[in-house]
Amino acid sequence: MEISAGQTATLLALLKARFDKNLGRHQAIKWENVLAKLEANKQKLWSLHQMEATGGEPDLVDYDDETNEFTFYDCSAESPKGRRSVCYDQEALEARKEHKPANSALQMAADMGITLLNEAQYGQLQQLGKFDTKTSSWVATPPEIRTLGGALFCDRRYNTVFLYHNGAESYYAARGFRGMLKV
Repeated sequence: MEISAGQTATLLALLKARFDKNLGRHQAIKWENVLAKLEANKQKLWSLHQMEATGGEPDLVDYDDETNEFTFYDCSAESPKGRRSVCYDQEALEARKEHKPANSALQMAADMGITLLNEAQYGQLQQLGKFDTKTSSWVATPPEIRTLGGALFCDRRYNTVFLYHNGAESYYAARGFRGMLKV
């Protein structure tokens, strides 16, 4: 999938402004290198557009010399608004007998071409600022927990990052998910 030339220009300008505003998130990385990678990969631009459109405020957080990949995380202060009130995965969604949410975190992420942050990545994000002080975010759940019906989520309260568990079929208005994208 692709976005229009106008949407691309708008997105790139927004990403550059965010990049410049938050230089501490990506020290020693030059915007020109990021821009060249983004312009060469329309599919990744589409995914970043989806992250932005759902309230994620994606920003560059890392560069891997070995793979030559830039990593973007959702850096919105709270869990992205357009991705809340979802259960963890499709299996959990199908298991609900009533009051089913519209979607699941894993399905939305797959549809957007991104992946959920895992616990370690969520911890890295929290090193960059204070996120999810009023909301919470589903994180990638190990199979041994998911097989037993559970799923994991994180948030920040009392200046501390917490990891919790819940039934995978649960959903709350203040719980969404944060994604990541490698370009």
